[in-house]
Amino acid sequence: MTSTVARFDLKLNQEDKNIFAQAAALMGTSMAGFVRAAAKEKARELLDRESRITLSPEDFKAFVESLDAAFTPNSALEAALELARRDVRRV
Repeated sequence: MTSTVARFDLKLNQEDKNIFAQAAALMGTSMAGFVRAAAKEKARELLDRESRITLSPEDFKAFVESLDAAFTPNSALEAALELARRDVRRV
């Protein structure tokens, strides 16, 4: 398996560079490795958080009630089901 290496350059002020360098030294890694790991962790947290839907207790109750409610197909769905029953053959 081959992996493609992509380059990402970052300009920092001296204070930020010093902070990253100190943190990297504490972690026993390079500054690039520290920044890469920290950015990846933060990105995954953000993506994980943003991929969820958060509902209030009232909204969640309404959602569950709508799922539990009896479903009645509308006329368009009834027509599509009838067409499928008539024309679709199972093998």
